Order: sequence, then structure tokens, then C-alpha cells
Amino acid sequence: MGEATFTFRVDEALKSAFADAAKAHDRTGAQLIRDFMRDYVTGQREAGEHDAWFRRQVQIGLDSANAGRLIPAADVEAKFAARRAATRQRLAASE
Repeated sequence: MGEATFTFRVDEALKSAFADAAKAHDRTGAQLIRDFMRDYVTGQREAGEHDAWFRRQVQIGLDSANAGRLIPAADVEAKFAARRAATRQRLAASE
């Protein structure tokens, strides 16, 4: 992969402080900026992938609800009331 030059303006005090901080960790400013850029690109890609996954999950839920595949709220509440009771029982037994 070829390399390209990235030029931008920054306040001299910030540039100096950044160079000093980089040097304190045995790095150059350029190395850190490349790391930051890679991390940003990775984060944006992962955020986009998560957003796409989430939208698919929402659509699956909507399609299921529209097809009439629903669980009554009372059934859900009963299931989780039983789970809460079991958890409380385990906690009480461990005390």
C-alpha cells in the first residue's frame, strides 16, 4: 500500500504539547495520528455494522409482530417474576 501525505494546520502550542506527550511514550506524533486514524475508521465501521444489525433485528421483530407471533404481556411478566423469585431465593441461601 502506498503512502500519502496528510497536511493540516494546528495551534503551535498544541503541536508542541502533542509532540512532547508522544515522545514521553517513545512514539512520534505521526505514529499516534496514524493510530488515531485507524481507531476512528475501525470504530466507524463497527458502528455501521452494529447499526445494520440492529435495524435487521428491529425488522425481524416488526415482521413477527405483524404476522401475529406475539407473547402476551402477562406471560412475560409471569416468566420474569419466577426468575426474580429464583434469584432472590439463591441470594438468600448464599447469605
